[in-house]
Amino acid sequence: MAFGHDMVHALATVVELINTSPSTGGDDDLVSLAELQSFVESRQVSGITTLTARDLGQVRMVREAFHRVFTAPDQPTAVRILNSLLSETRITPRLTEHDGHPLHVHYFAPDATLAEHLAADCGVALAHLLVEDEWQRLRTCAAPDCENVFVDESRNRSRVYCDSRTCGNRMHVAAYRARRRA
Repeated sequence: MAFGHDMVHALATVVELINTSPSTGGDDDLVSLAELQSFVESRQVSGITTLTARDLGQVRMVREAFHRVFTAPDQPTAVRILNSLLSETRITPRLTEHDGHPLHVHYFAPDATLAEHLAADCGVALAHLLVEDEWQRLRTCAAPDCENVFVDESRNRSRVYCDSRTCGNRMHVAAYRARRRA
């Protein structure tokens, strides 16, 4: 499956959002408005001006719904969860160019909250993966001490670690040392 710029960006955004959750085995990295603002800036989420405590609560709920999509036991369950999330989101597709990015589609309504923005754009990107029968690309890291999620964009769907420089390297070194001891 070819991943266009906006799809790659939306999938990376949903992965980063989910990995702020304590559901992935770490600390909750979205507990304050400052952390939410930092997330919005780092992911270059457009059209967001002022954030409120309500935005924080809504984004945290969307984050957990996305986590359930990634960790669903099968594709029909992932579809059901994603459909439920999308049904609660105002979606208004429109073409746009901004911030030096080429022409792409935004799916959120013009006056959408941050949670609606993320649910629409990231939800549609995940929907495209499911429609293309690429559900298996939604993964959880195979390292025993890591529960981060990622999207396997490799051509042969062989990626197993959330980050090859951290988890992947750590697991390869451990395997090498175990072989040397044997």
